[in-house]
Amino acid sequence: MLMDKDLHIRTFDERIKEAIMQIPLYTEEWTNFNPSDPGMTILENLTAFTTLQQEEILKITPEIRRKLLLLLGFTEKKGRCARVLMKPEGISKPLQIAANTRFALGDLIFETNKKIQCCGSSLIGLYAWDGERSKDFSYLLGQDVPKAAVIFGKTPKEGDQVYFVADKLPEPGEEVIFYLTMANRFNRNPVEEKGNNALAAMVWECYTENGFEPMNVVDNTSCMLLSGEVRLRLPHEKAALYEELPTKGYCIRARLLKADYDVSPKLIKIDAFLFESWQKETKSVCFTYPKCSRITLNKEILEEEYILVFAKEEKGSYYRKYAETTEPSTKGRFYTVAVEEDGSKSICFDKRKFGFAPDRLKNAVKIMTYTEELMRQYYLGEVYGYDHQEIKLPVQYIVPESFSIIAKRVREDGEEIYDFVRPNHFEEDSLSYYLMENDGKIIIEDAGAFIGATLYMGGCSVTRGPEGNIRPGNHFRAKGELSVVDFVNAGPGTGGCFRESIAEVKQRFLEDLNKPYVAVTGKDYETLVRNAPGLCIHKVKATLDEAGNQVEIAVMPGTDEEFPVLSETYRRILEALLEKNRLLTTRLNLVSPVYSAIQVKGVVYVKRHYQPEQGLLEQVIRQQLNYLDTDKSFGEPLRYDEVFYALEGLDCVEYVADLALFPENPGEVRVKENDIYPPSNGLCYAGEISLEIRSYEK
Repeated sequence: MLMDKDLHIRTFDERIKEAIMQIPLYTEEWTNFNPSDPGMTILENLTAFTTLQQEEILKITPEIRRKLLLLLGFTEKKGRCARVLMKPEGISKPLQIAANTRFALGDLIFETNKKIQCCGSSLIGLYAWDGERSKDFSYLLGQDVPKAAVIFGKTPKEGDQVYFVADKLPEPGEEVIFYLTMANRFNRNPVEEKGNNALAAMVWECYTENGFEPMNVVDNTSCMLLSGEVRLRLPHEKAALYEELPTKGYCIRARLLKADYDVSPKLIKIDAFLFESWQKETKSVCFTYPKCSRITLNKEILEEEYILVFAKEEKGSYYRKYAETTEPSTKGRFYTVAVEEDGSKSICFDKRKFGFAPDRLKNAVKIMTYTEELMRQYYLGEVYGYDHQEIKLPVQYIVPESFSIIAKRVREDGEEIYDFVRPNHFEEDSLSYYLMENDGKIIIEDAGAFIGATLYMGGCSVTRGPEGNIRPGNHFRAKGELSVVDFVNAGPGTGGCFRESIAEVKQRFLEDLNKPYVAVTGKDYETLVRNAPGLCIHKVKATLDEAGNQVEIAVMPGTDEEFPVLSETYRRILEALLEKNRLLTTRLNLVSPVYSAIQVKGVVYVKRHYQPEQGLLEQVIRQQLNYLDTDKSFGEPLRYDEVFYALEGLDCVEYVADLALFPENPGEVRVKENDIYPPSNGLCYAGEISLEIRSYEK
């Protein structure tokens, strides 16, 4: 049913025509087939019923597809807000950033999830130490034009260190976020498990009054192989001034414990002391407070014009709605607003004056704030109680974690009570519903004790999904006091996506059917090796060695070497990967490339009006013989006529005479009729080229 696209359903006209043709088989007396005949009316009704019934039987609803895919282990991937790492530019003093602070990039809004304390720290020095001498890489800090540096040298080794010197550090125990921009020269495959790196190991330390102390770290760079963030937790000991480097300051260092790098790390840029911001726009938000007679409103609340206040008056009860008043003698559920000396505002409850007030509870008071746009549409509708009632919301692409609805019920005594209900909350007599965030609607599964309730929008934030995956280096502006500060995102936005549709889940399922979990064909082996997590694989070719009764897999890694070979680390990783996926009776043999230099000799006649160009001719030949940096694969024959016609096709060449190709080491390749056949793991490259250039004379 997942694979069927169009099930043939016979139409009403086809069915009625067939039924009329079969009437004589059952009775000879029925001869009136006009629409006015009562028998025809009955026949048409029965045919219509059969047609509708068949359509319903063959109808595959999205819910059916969802359950079928669930049986196969595939569910919709949740939507996520894009996240960026930001830093304030040019500040020297500590800066406080409140939760839900908005940063604008055009019409794209990013917000913080929690209160941020920017200590105003900055890096003032960057040094590498190889055990004998230090090297200054401080020019990488704050550079406008990227310039890469081989941070551990060409041959990293255990014990090599990189020192990050700051003018000051946050308080002990605080988190520090770095973003390292590394050069990815050989298209390294993503690491499957963060922190699981077979090529290198690294410890991060902070200099304190007790010397260098290790820090808890989450390293998404795989020991500086990939661009990414490094999250460091400062030790509980107080940081001390480090004076052993040319630049004195507070020091964090990275020290290599293992250095089997295939490619030496090349650092382009480092940004430090960053904070997180998420691409979302809050339309309404709920703030919860414990019981107190006076609640000072946050800046986020004061920025919004529309505020609703709810309070619990006893444990286990419902919320009641409170309204603002300026009449102290009024009895009822009211609060007053007081202006403090610093200009902030507070909500004041007084049970003695008004007769009602919140009880002493952890979540006694909820304050809802709405934007003007949402306040105009915050009424959603009534709960009728039938199955799968659908209610349209005024927004789409909702952040599920932020969403809730407010359900108002009227008791028998006429009192209004309120509940704050989140999606997927399944309890007896509760309002159970699920959110379709992309479409902007809720489906009520079970109304419980909420039949007849009136629904309003509660908390709600919206996202623009993949639009938030922005490039690095954008300049953001905040509102209010922070508007004078320039904020820049160090790395690209990551993770932004909408919730998968059923069609997208189905497509992912179909793609998974073609994914090799067990290697059978040569292409399966090549796919597994080419996508080996964390490795750089430049070329791979699997062939059947009939003589040895095994599969031979030739692999060329992507490394800094001129002629790369399989290292022991690569061999160990690939053997473990293939062992999990091979057939039981299949024998495997991983082999390194064999590089064969091909010499070229010949005579080239150039046209009269052209100057002889030795470099151009050699360049064409080297390109034809280049198996290392082109799409040519292991064992692919080198055709004599392709080299010949590539030369003769140049505008300056009249004709080519006495062209000869021959290997420098004849034992590595086979020559047949001027063509050269490398072995199954062989790659050719241009060796000595000897061309005699002559001017063509008629």
